[in-house]
Amino acid sequence: MATNEPNPPQGHEFTAYDIYPGTGFALEAAPIAREWMDQAHQRFPYRCLPLAIANQAGWVLRSPAAFRAYWYGGPGKDDVEVRFDGPPDARVMSHFGAGTITFSVPFLFRTPPGINLWVKGPANHIKDGVQPLEGVVEADWLASTFTMNWKITRVCEWVRFDEGEPFCMLVPVPRGLAEGLIPRRVPLADAPDLKAQYEGWQASRSGFLKDLLRLDPDTIKQGWQKDYFRGMTPDGGSFDAHQTRLNLRDFPPGTPPAPAAPADEPGTH
Repeated sequence: MATNEPNPPQGHEFTAYDIYPGTGFALEAAPIAREWMDQAHQRFPYRCLPLAIANQAGWVLRSPAAFRAYWYGGPGKDDVEVRFDGPPDARVMSHFGAGTITFSVPFLFRTPPGINLWVKGPANHIKDGVQPLEGVVEADWLASTFTMNWKITRVCEWVRFDEGEPFCMLVPVPRGLAEGLIPRRVPLADAPDLKAQYEGWQASRSGFLKDLLRLDPDTIKQGWQKDYFRGMTPDGGSFDAHQTRLNLRDFPPGTPPAPAAPADEPGTH
């Protein structure tokens, strides 16, 4: 669920500049829901908190049109055929060849200093026969557009995008964070407190699984272990900064859609 507090902290603004006002291009906080997760038995994937948090960890762009794409196997742009359910939309095209579909993005983004945008496929959004191509953009200074591209992975088979389907996710990441980390690899025995916590968790998990196998009524009623979901440590403590849901602010709506939306040109990638 997005929040819309009117005054974010100064210097934390994430701005989407409409290049062509009136395009009606959807840009919103990523939802937690995924169709395949809803359809799973007892919606059990939502019990995986890392997965559910990843679903919400950015903003999504949604397809402006419904279409199918077909790759004939060759390297050229003409080897990908795009067929729209309605009128053609020039923001979806075969531009780079190599079996890719290109979505033009009609925004210039500006992040706070030192913050990149990880431009990726929507987290845990499963599509058969086509794979999102991801990139990292220095959106704190770039003055040109970028595109979102999907690579068709099956030759001579149709792949489909519905109108309103998310095709891109924008995730802010601090530039230089990964490079600034100092990797270490040490035996767990060198951290006795952490080792004790791990062994406590391991024993609890093993006992829980054994009780499930022997159909213990209380364990079956419990269904699944919720310690991590609740931010609880094996020794009964808790982690105050634990998150079970993200509350990203929504972008304000743009101007009303124009009768014929102009197309953006493919940009940085």
